[in-house]
Amino acid sequence: MTTLHIEHPITDYDVWRAAFDGFEQLRAAAGVRAQRVWRPIDDDRYVVIQLDFQHPERAAGFLDVLRTRVWANRDQSPALLGEPRTVILASADRIDAAPTTSANAAE
Repeated sequence: MTTLHIEHPITDYDVWRAAFDGFEQLRAAAGVRAQRVWRPIDDDRYVVIQLDFQHPERAAGFLDVLRTRVWANRDQSPALLGEPRTVILASADRIDAAPTTSANAAE
């Protein structure tokens, strides 16, 4: 699982949320499997978004769409302030070791 983590200041949450919700089909077509929107408890003009993808290539592709089609156009991204901070994350908890076999367990 891969997560596209986005955070940025906004001018108005309701305006921002309406625009975000308007891109639901675009997110689904891009392969978003789950999403979370967070707001700091002490800053109502900031949002953190986490979008989960099956593969990092899908996350990178969607980030490119956001940068070139959404964030580059003020009409597409009302209430956005400044340049969003982004990072594509992969779980650090994956276990890549080979499973223990019964022969190894006896040693």
